[in-house]
Amino acid sequence: MSDRPGRLSFCLVTFAFLVTMLGTSLPTPLYPLYQARMGFSQIMITVIFAAYAVGVIAALIGFGSWSDQLGRKRLLLGGLVLALISDVIFLFSASLTPLLIARLFSGLSAGIFTGTATVAIIEQAPPQWQRNATLVATATNVLGLGLGPLVGGVLAQYAGWPLTLPYLLHLLLSLVAMAGVARAPETVTPPERVRLHRQRLSVPEEVRGVFIPAGIAGFAGTAVLGLFTAAAPSFVQQILKIDNLAMIGVVVITLFIASAIGQALLSRIPEAMRLTGGCLVLALGVLLVGGSIGLASLWLMLLGATVSGLGQGITLRAGLGEVVAHSPQQRRSEVTSTYFVIIYIAISLPVVGLGVTSALIGLTAAGIAFALIVAALALTARGLLIRRQRRDEA
Repeated sequence: MSDRPGRLSFCLVTFAFLVTMLGTSLPTPLYPLYQARMGFSQIMITVIFAAYAVGVIAALIGFGSWSDQLGRKRLLLGGLVLALISDVIFLFSASLTPLLIARLFSGLSAGIFTGTATVAIIEQAPPQWQRNATLVATATNVLGLGLGPLVGGVLAQYAGWPLTLPYLLHLLLSLVAMAGVARAPETVTPPERVRLHRQRLSVPEEVRGVFIPAGIAGFAGTAVLGLFTAAAPSFVQQILKIDNLAMIGVVVITLFIASAIGQALLSRIPEAMRLTGGCLVLALGVLLVGGSIGLASLWLMLLGATVSGLGQGITLRAGLGEVVAHSPQQRRSEVTSTYFVIIYIAISLPVVGLGVTSALIGLTAAGIAFALIVAALALTARGLLIRRQRRDEA
């Protein structure tokens, strides 16, 4: 193996990123099985999901800058070890507490990979692949999250041992990914004196004009991802009256594939229209999702997942690009980390609110209310962006 980055090492690190993110969403279609076995409520499903987001945020803040000091490979291998621990705990979970702990470890793993693997993929890319390396990294993240529910749902529906086989498969894939990362060359030379510190979070004053609407748009789009990955089992089974666990995976992966496509299409959209247009598409898609919940329509839900996924992908990548472009060079890491913390709060907090609201007014009404709120946030972000553009042009 060459000690220089190249095509093979690029593919190995990309595979590790895909496997890790796949594992984080693998339990999504399995929640109804856990719920039936352990007898917990819909609210508790959203709390289990929130434990994952807590782990992600803790890793982003606690370990966000460590790969610059320790090297990319050490952090990636550490993230894979955490994923393995999560799998083992899931395999032996007989009560609610182990599920929460397993999700926390899964979140820590994802938090390490979100930052470190993105940079590592870019650094491992050969010169002729550099142009698309960032897109590969973001698409790998999204597609991994989408594949998890599909793989978990298909295995649970059509293979034996529904609460065992998915984790055994992921455990095996994680071991293969560890071997691949171990073979990849290190792209960072650690300093002689290692200084580990917590990632600082901040938004300088000169960035706030674009950060606030971009953050609102990112929050709205990621809340939709959280909605599908946490509440899709309930929507599919209780509202659509479909018991096939594989269909849960189909609904979720539709959203994530559309998100990856939205990110890929960004370069074809005029720069001035990217974020505002993405907000509009996102709002339309979420309203379609709300309509599908009210009408109990699978096809309308798939259409809503497609449209809102496109909008989410566009707003996420465009928003991050705007934030980075307007940040001072020496503070980009702080601003980017702050943006991602907002993103992961959006994955958990609104979904927990959905769980609480559904207990009070019912799942259908709560789902429609969620869609209306998210659409309002997307349109608010669009209004702020348009006002800012007009002010800049004046």
